[in-house]
Amino acid sequence: MDLKLAKLPDRTPVKIAVTVSPQLGAKLRLYAELYNALYPGDGESIADLIPYMLESFLDADRNFAKAFKEHESKGDAHASLPKITRRKRRVASNAPHAEE
Repeated sequence: MDLKLAKLPDRTPVKIAVTVSPQLGAKLRLYAELYNALYPGDGESIADLIPYMLESFLDADRNFAKAFKEHESKGDAHASLPKITRRKRRVASNAPHAEE
């Protein structure tokens, strides 16, 4: 039997522990403060905001979106994503060029 609604995807949350630098921690705290000042009432924590920040970041990355679309079209949820070459970025440091 076919139904209009396909089988729902896995919605089991995945917990990931991350350690960040003190500078990033301060930025995240400030972001949460600004967010909560703009949208008062809910008091969203940093932990509440981070998944949406990451999703927004990934959605804005065109190279990742292309690789992800190719990955999904293969239909293998466990296959590794294609290798994406990293661009050299300038990083604020004493060295003229640094690669992350």
